[in-house]
Amino acid sequence: MSVAIISPNNVLANAMTRTIDMVRPRLQATHPDQVAMCVGTQINGAPHAGTSLVHTAAFLLAKATRDAFDVDVIVRFGALDNAPHAIVTDPATGHPYQQTYFHALGREGVRQLMGGHYRTLFDALSAATGVDYEVETYTTQQACPAFRREFLATLAHLDRIRWALAPSSGRVHLRLPCPQCGWAEKRAERTRVVRAGSGRANFTAVCLHHGPYEVEVVAGDATTYLDLATLYRNLVKERVAARDTATLSVMVKGGDWAYGCQLVDEAAGQLPGSLPTPRIFAPMVLTDTGAKLSKSLIRDFTTPPPSGAREWMLDIGAWPGDPDTFVDAMVRLVSEMLSDPKHFYRSYTTQELDRAMSLHSAPTPGVRARHMNLYRQYFDLVSAGRKTIEVRVEYPNLRRLAAGDHIRFVCGTDEALTVVKRVGRYKTFEEMIDSEGPERVNPDSPRDTQLANIRRIYGPEKEALGVLAIEIELLDRSAAGSG
Repeated sequence: MSVAIISPNNVLANAMTRTIDMVRPRLQATHPDQVAMCVGTQINGAPHAGTSLVHTAAFLLAKATRDAFDVDVIVRFGALDNAPHAIVTDPATGHPYQQTYFHALGREGVRQLMGGHYRTLFDALSAATGVDYEVETYTTQQACPAFRREFLATLAHLDRIRWALAPSSGRVHLRLPCPQCGWAEKRAERTRVVRAGSGRANFTAVCLHHGPYEVEVVAGDATTYLDLATLYRNLVKERVAARDTATLSVMVKGGDWAYGCQLVDEAAGQLPGSLPTPRIFAPMVLTDTGAKLSKSLIRDFTTPPPSGAREWMLDIGAWPGDPDTFVDAMVRLVSEMLSDPKHFYRSYTTQELDRAMSLHSAPTPGVRARHMNLYRQYFDLVSAGRKTIEVRVEYPNLRRLAAGDHIRFVCGTDEALTVVKRVGRYKTFEEMIDSEGPERVNPDSPRDTQLANIRRIYGPEKEALGVLAIEIELLDRSAAGSG
């Protein structure tokens, strides 16, 4: 059922007929091997409707990019486990201190939190769009030598970029948590750069519990935790991503980020180097007052939700149905938003979101199937029943793939519905192909050629995730849109 979105014209709608054309200029200029839709979220509880809308947009934008430009795609989920878990005020100075989720919960606690709130949603979005995803915590990101080198390089220009990252005070929030307890001044009032250069820098700071301390940040050593505030983190992250010539990173953010990115770009303009990464801003969900729907306005539910906001809009776990029905409704709605730039580059009230989601929440007829794209040569083998083993690496969304699941293989406008008979798991492609038999993977290609082709698609870091041999049986081949 169509929602018949009514949207005003805008500047972008006059420039584009498809939302996905926002990435075309950089694609034309760089010809990357892969496009990564990057979306980040603070790991501080269950996602709300606005967050889920951005996540859904990232997967659908990746799918549209793959289909429109014939390029490999992936969604990269940045789990911001440096979000404040607790904030206290030093009674002696009045300075607020914070402890991150990582320091409060540890790696395993963060992993469980992510699994409980995000894994099911991302698995369902991946299955619905046929787009794989990767998860990286901020803790892992800040430990990477490339991230730390980029940060250290910015220190030579700190006197200039600090006024872009903190226009009112010039004091950037550069937090280096106390090595003993993990607490850090929230606004880094007393954090100082002592010396910097040659791939390392020394800082002094003051701990709430342990007094003054000194730490060293080294590019190749992750001993010191580097907790950069939002704008500074995005500046460093985007500069690291821009240096990757093989992958074009596209930042997918909520519409409210358009204002903050002005400051990120101002800081980037003070630094030597490459162009900033492309960005796509997803629609915001607004309350009846015009404010962005935000759990921080009703933290801990001590005040009633804004008028027109349903309970599930603040915690998608309260959706009156299972996760699959929520994802189905959100995918249909965001697909309609993406159908015209006028519908995507705007905001929606909670009342309008409720109306649209209600209309889109009717069950999908036919078999619920995971979508996977195939090149024509492999699709034709599947649709003819000659290819009975599909090879993939074990991305997170495929860990639960099991016998009895359905996979709808897609090539252009053609589809082939299959059922999974068995899932074999191997450490290497050689082990897989020798065990399963090359003729079942591709009856028209010899073993060594198959291995070479597979490794052109999946590099060593992908193979290290584990290799899946998915035994399939053809059920039906039909035109796109059926079932």
